[in-house]
Formats: sequence, structure tokens, C-alpha cells
Amino acid sequence: MIRVMLPHHLRTLASVGPEVRIEIEGAVTQRAIVDALEARYPMLAGTIRDHSTLQRRPFLRFFACSEDFSHEPPDTPLPDAVAKGTEPFMIVGAIAGG
Repeated sequence: MIRVMLPHHLRTLASVGPEVRIEIEGAVTQRAIVDALEARYPMLAGTIRDHSTLQRRPFLRFFACSEDFSHEPPDTPLPDAVAKGTEPFMIVGAIAGG
């Protein structure tokens, strides 16, 4: 069971708490996690990644085991601690302003 921490705006949209648990078959990657999230919570489709390019939205970041995986290829395997469910995969909303 994979633990995923979502930012407030996505939790509100999906009507869930700060952490959701999803099943992943096969390699645990960013793509596999987002695919599973969108399958379980269809209202999140297009909010984490672009509908057509499937690239991560600019104001979202991906973290696992205190490391930024935002610029890693989407099929890069995530750390074992995330795959085992001992550490969460975190989707964090970036803060910008002037």
C-alpha cells in the first residue's frame, strides 16, 4: 500500500484527508502513482499533470524520502521506503508570488 500526501487544494477537490493510500502493481514510479490517483479519484485528472503532455503541472512538486523527484523522469523507480509504505510520496503545492 502506497501512502500519498496531497496538498490542500487537491484534498478538497477529491474530498479526502491529507493522506490517501493506493495500490500499485509493478514498479512504484511517479507515473504509476499519478495513474492510480487519477483512476481512484477521477476529479484529479488534469490537476497533477497536463491532460495532453502528461507532464507535471509547474506549481506542483514531488518528494520522496526528503528528496525532490520533480525533475526525474516519470518512470524512475521511487525509494523502497515509499514502495513499502513506510514513507509517503508527497505532492506539494509550490508557493509563488511577488
